[in-house]
Amino acid sequence: MNANLFSRLFDSLKEAGKLAIETPDGRHVSYGDLIAQSGRMANYLVARGVKVGDRVAVQAEKSVPALVLYLATVRAGAVYLPLNTAYTLNELDYFITDAEPSLVVCDPSKADGIAAIAARVKAKVDTLDPAGKGSLTDGAAKEKAEFVTVDRKDDDLAAILYTSGTTGRSKGAMLTHDNLASNSLTLVDYWRFTDKDVLIHALPIYHTHGLFVASNVTLFARASMIFREKFDAADVLSLMPRATALMGVPTFYVRLLQQKGLTREATRSMRVFISGSAPLLADTHREWSARTGHGILERYGMTETNMNTSNPYDGDRVPGAVGFPLPGVSVRITDPETGKELGREAIGMIEVKGPNVFKGYWRMPEKTKSEFRDDGFFITGDLGKIDERGYVHILGRGKDLVISGGFNVYPKEVESEIDAMPGVVESAVIGVPHADFGEGVTAVVVKDKGAAIDEAMVMQALEGRLAKFKMPKKVVFVDDLPRNTMGKVQKNVLRDTYAKIYAG
Repeated sequence: MNANLFSRLFDSLKEAGKLAIETPDGRHVSYGDLIAQSGRMANYLVARGVKVGDRVAVQAEKSVPALVLYLATVRAGAVYLPLNTAYTLNELDYFITDAEPSLVVCDPSKADGIAAIAARVKAKVDTLDPAGKGSLTDGAAKEKAEFVTVDRKDDDLAAILYTSGTTGRSKGAMLTHDNLASNSLTLVDYWRFTDKDVLIHALPIYHTHGLFVASNVTLFARASMIFREKFDAADVLSLMPRATALMGVPTFYVRLLQQKGLTREATRSMRVFISGSAPLLADTHREWSARTGHGILERYGMTETNMNTSNPYDGDRVPGAVGFPLPGVSVRITDPETGKELGREAIGMIEVKGPNVFKGYWRMPEKTKSEFRDDGFFITGDLGKIDERGYVHILGRGKDLVISGGFNVYPKEVESEIDAMPGVVESAVIGVPHADFGEGVTAVVVKDKGAAIDEAMVMQALEGRLAKFKMPKKVVFVDDLPRNTMGKVQKNVLRDTYAKIYAG
């Protein structure tokens, strides 16, 4: 049997006319349409010189052709590399030169800048605009729809997603066809998705949540999705009477709670509300339940592992907890220093093992080795506990990673840009609770005595150097950063000091 994710998704299709996607302008795209369009695009990729195992890097706004490009890439046996649309050329330079794709697809407005980077790795460039038009779709339209899906094994690469840590450079997490397929099929069953479901898809499709969880789960279930380029609370609320499911980040639910029309009646046809990518505040969970009668189903995943745990579909969805390990996934808590497994309620390092866990980091064998235990468990870098009932709780990150609005922010990257400013002695970037974003990126800066630097100047210096989601929400100036006896900056002290900076 062909283990290619595309084959697993579509080979058993019985109703080609079944609705897969409703576009923002009301057009209907069937499952058969997705097969035909992906066939044309796969033929075009091959015509552009994309070979089995080649990377296809994509920085394009959300559209149906952008999703088709993902399907076509894996169908052709290549490796899909999505890139956040907020990344600047300065940031893209690293990803493209590290991954060495044979093709880069981007917005026409960025084509010239990206072409200069792509040329260094001998990559070709195609364009795809927010409306789903460009040289990519123009070329694909001339190709035939028939395409024999390339044979792939379970362990062959399907995608590389770059993730941020807190030391060293960004790492490319290598995800296999089986990583993606097995996790999606588990979630279809665990969350009870069927062909009767209609998902409101308002997430971006350049990271795990919107691309692999929302899209793959919907397609495996033969369900339908109402596609939206971005999240708009009033619009999403208006769609609920003809939908059954919503997957979102905490920001979605905070914004929806600000809508006066959010009531039990408005959400009557909805079956499930799922949240992830950032911590959901317990207050948000409780207020949502009071307003709608639905308990938000919070789950826990990572770029490297897809989804690891989930609150139950039936049973208590505990505020502040991320539920139980998914079927086939093992989760344990260990002592961060010794690796010894700890008992219930003990706080330690979260480690996971299962078919969902990635193959390793792209071209970083030593880093890969250091992140895995000898028995195959992956060290997540997240601190947590398993309570007496078996619920997993995330309590912090040993690596100081900031997750803001569902996006990973690597503090050192922001700190390096701030530290390069004239008049800055040093800086520390932390994440602190933020009702809208889960965590707000916060910069604590020490400046030279007499230096005329203020918050606005720091923001101006970072503009264009960093993606907007990495930009600090606030900049605080201090005389000194707190340090331990070894001279290490105590970010835990800073987080405690500024924990309520966004309150009220």
